Amino acid sequence: MIKYYIKTTEAFKRLRADQDGVVSFEYVIVAACIVAAVAAAFGTSATSGIGLALSNAITTITAAVTKAVAA
Repeated sequence: MIKYYIKTTEAFKRLRADQDGVVSFEYVIVAACIVAAVAAAFGTSATSGIGLALSNAITTITAAVTKAVAA
């Protein structure tokens, strides 16, 4: 039992001294900010802004391809 206690204590000491976790956490924060910026720019639906423009463009391209294939 004491062996597991020592291993756990040593693991906590290494975890406390490890700085890689801090850097990883910073990357998570940056990624969350990027996701939020993209969601704000494109919107969460295709009913407004850039989402609407992309939806209309895809519809136009689909119609043109369908017309070309049918001809």
